[in-house]
Amino acid sequence: MQVFELRLGERLTWPSVANSMPTSLHPATTLLWFKRDLRVDDHAALCAAAEAPNVLPVFFWERAVHGAADASPRQRQFIADSLGVLQQALVNRGSGLLQLQGDAVELLATLHACCGFERIVSHQETGNAATFERDRRVAQWCRDHSVVWDEYTQDGVVRRLRSRNGWSKRWDARVRRLPLAAPERLPPMPKLDAAALGSDVLPRLDGTAGDTDGLWQRGGSVAACAALDGFLSTRGETYRSGMSSPLTGPDVCSRISPHLAHGTLSLSQVVAALGRRRTEVQAEPPSPSRSRWLASLKSFEGRLYWHCHFMQKLESDPRIEFENMVRGFDGLREADFSREHFERWSAGQTGYPLVDACMRMLAATGWLNFRMRAMLVSFAAFPLWLHWREPGLHLARLFTDYEPGIHWSQMQMQSGTTGINAVRIYNPVKQAHDQDPDGVFVRRWCPELSELPTEWLFEPWKLPVGLQSRFGVSLGQDYPLPVVDFAVAARTAKARLTAFRHSDAVRREAGEVMQRHGSRKSGIRQRGERPSAALARSARPAAASPQLGFDFDGESA
Repeated sequence: MQVFELRLGERLTWPSVANSMPTSLHPATTLLWFKRDLRVDDHAALCAAAEAPNVLPVFFWERAVHGAADASPRQRQFIADSLGVLQQALVNRGSGLLQLQGDAVELLATLHACCGFERIVSHQETGNAATFERDRRVAQWCRDHSVVWDEYTQDGVVRRLRSRNGWSKRWDARVRRLPLAAPERLPPMPKLDAAALGSDVLPRLDGTAGDTDGLWQRGGSVAACAALDGFLSTRGETYRSGMSSPLTGPDVCSRISPHLAHGTLSLSQVVAALGRRRTEVQAEPPSPSRSRWLASLKSFEGRLYWHCHFMQKLESDPRIEFENMVRGFDGLREADFSREHFERWSAGQTGYPLVDACMRMLAATGWLNFRMRAMLVSFAAFPLWLHWREPGLHLARLFTDYEPGIHWSQMQMQSGTTGINAVRIYNPVKQAHDQDPDGVFVRRWCPELSELPTEWLFEPWKLPVGLQSRFGVSLGQDYPLPVVDFAVAARTAKARLTAFRHSDAVRREAGEVMQRHGSRKSGIRQRGERPSAALARSARPAAASPQLGFDFDGESA
């Protein structure tokens, strides 16, 4: 399996890369396999395929992937939207897109019998266990059938990474480059016998629609570019100050995370557009607006860096999708899992209004700002004492922007099982006062509480019984009483976690986790490193706090 990387500073017209390839890699028919890269711009595999005499672009709807426990109808709808836009872009270039449903290896065997391709081109993918296992099977099938499979990098994640040292420089080299232009024309598709392909030419997955309220974010490269342009031109000015609130977050955040997750936009496209916007802002005369923009762009850029930082953890250590990053935490929560607690949390019925409002918004829209995501996980992990795996699957299905590498790393960080991150337990009442002081967000998503004065809105259990009818709510019937006493439950959880953290096994493993996954911009001493070197390294400015998706500087109990 060969991987071609694009180097910093190259003039990225495709022939400079393709012409260096052996001629044996240009068979009569090349199969172009789209996965989570549903675009034509800045698409290295597409540019490589454009050099072949015939190209067969394909997308596989795989039940093991698109019907897995972490997949959902809203994600399939986003993919379907994106495939429609991609199909038209390919047609405009003289080609098309074949969508098939089934097992990837079986479909490849069928297509190989139909058109005898000798080469597959695709991007590398850092996905979940299902995609990892599928790629291993595809690689073996290719070896067995003498098919060359060329994979091209599309982000800063490094396969077979031996050390985090120098990782940020490799990220720069891969991501800070000129995006590739889409080929103007593509070779024709080979003629296929439709009957030989079987009956699953078109996808027939259940539940590819369901957005009854029109609140889901729609897919496709056109929508991706519109979201990025809107953020960089207008909405992003107050990003730094407004991203933590569920009120302002939907407007001031970029909203490109689903597009990065499904590849309708590449990271290099985003970084290039960000650079152009920064240059424009820097040329403006000094003003409060200019200062806000520069601060927000810097903050946003840091989160792009941390995007790949977290994906790299899953690429290097796939087991963290299923196992505690530090195995010394095994047994911490598993035996105490409460089905009632989980069901009330997942249904937005905990009795804590901000928690419930956030869960209900997420269920309706597929998106939530990062601080509120952190609070949801914190509430599940500590006062409810739920092991992170099942809440993680529930959130994965709700997030349109589900990115396994980020998601499972963050689930463990916020649950306290990494051994290297500070423990934060968000107080949902304090967060409500801080982020929704007038109760606008809570009243929207918890309409049964809409008549309550703000005095009792975030702690409705304190409302005197005699006043409940006056404000149109019956606690315990219209809205639930608290599932737990937060102060008591959080205090107990913190003590239990602390006992595990102080064990020799956890301390030892935490050092190994830091060596394998830790950012080299932190001040934590690496194995074999002199203390003075760690101190010097900590003095260098970091790109951003390592918390893309979640923010962990919230208030503890």
